[in-house]
Amino acid sequence: QVQLVESGGGSVQAGGSLRLSCAASGLGYSRHCMGWFRQAPGKEREGVAALDSDGSTNYADSVKGRFTISKEHAKTPLYLQMHTLKPEDTAMYYCAARLGTRPCPSPGKSRGYEYNYWGQGTQVTVSS
Repeated sequence: QVQLVESGGGSVQAGGSLRLSCAASGLGYSRHCMGWFRQAPGKEREGVAALDSDGSTNYADSVKGRFTISKEHAKTPLYLQMHTLKPEDTAMYYCAARLGTRPCPSPGKSRGYEYNYWGQGTQVTVSS
């Protein structure tokens, strides 16, 4: 059974940084894709970043150059390092996983329906 648990959210001022963590269990060493999504009140869920099993990463245009997705190996958490945060980054952030060998969907185009497993979310609030 795959379980994902996010942590690391909080409140920061614009320009600040946060690092989100996603502890994943049950994925083992199977091929999979992991991603970060976010949803602000009244808005659709949007993809932020994705990490494929081969180590390749992809980002939504809105976060390129500011956010970094990473995971050292199978037993370590998935991270989302966020720098130069803006008020428009305020949202609930979710970690997601999809088993299988297909490449990760592009975060800029994905609403997350391709993913099978989700965490409970962690809130990020950026004040101006």
